[in-house]
Amino acid sequence: MLKHVKKSFKIIENIDMFKCPICGESMSMSGDKSIVCFSKHNFDLAKTGYANLLLRPVKTEYRKDLFLSRNIIVNTGFFEPMINYISNIIIDMAHKNKQNSLKVLDVGCGEGSHLEQITNIILERTESNILGVGIDISKDGIQVASKKYPGAVWIVADLTRIPLLDKQFKAVLSILSPANYGEFKRMLEDDGLVIKVVPGSAYLEELRRIFFNKTDKETYSNEDIIRHFAGSFDIMDIHRFFYNVKVSTENLRHLIKMTPLSWGAASNQIDDALNAGINNVTVDLSVITGKKPESSN
Repeated sequence: MLKHVKKSFKIIENIDMFKCPICGESMSMSGDKSIVCFSKHNFDLAKTGYANLLLRPVKTEYRKDLFLSRNIIVNTGFFEPMINYISNIIIDMAHKNKQNSLKVLDVGCGEGSHLEQITNIILERTESNILGVGIDISKDGIQVASKKYPGAVWIVADLTRIPLLDKQFKAVLSILSPANYGEFKRMLEDDGLVIKVVPGSAYLEELRRIFFNKTDKETYSNEDIIRHFAGSFDIMDIHRFFYNVKVSTENLRHLIKMTPLSWGAASNQIDDALNAGINNVTVDLSVITGKKPESSN
């Protein structure tokens, strides 16, 4: 039992941030293995220290092997420039507001490596007390995150009904994942920031050419995504990262496994990609930073 309590400590310590996904009531601990709301809706905590607050099981393309491959790729430094940039945005905001503590929410966090790296950088470079909270609809992703990174709060939840109370996050992150801007706006502090990362037209173009050859998906534009973001938040900055990364055959295999570009690809297309002599891939990402419009505060 003590082992269970230790792994679930971050949720126990921060139970006051939760709201019931069924009725919206605040929540509290029921013993040390479940959380319950005022109306007695009860949710068990997993042994690895996460809470599953989905109301029903959800089928998803995001499987455990995908998350394990993504974890390997992220920890090679594949996204390092973007991770450093986001960390510095949050550090600058903390310094400007003279904040000693802040909460950062990563929606669509997957297996948690982006959030883990960002919070570690902030802890290393500041004296701020930072709490990372990661949410994903995939139980497999949150299971991996809670095992590898017990220092954050991990939640399985639907981004259309996020079980967290209003106005408590200094930054809300959406890194190469779907977004729900109404929920983001609700949970963000009035002076907080939303930071969204979207792929650019050349992102992994070496794979896109193989998987979508001679189809309308062979080319891509993020203009609609940026326009949609601007409909909910005031854009403060858009920063583009464009660089090439050397990849070994083994890491190319992991990269193919982790990217949604490979979903639906036939086995012969995957073989073609592995045998195409690809030893460099293009990273093309735009980091959009926004704040809530004054009228919504």
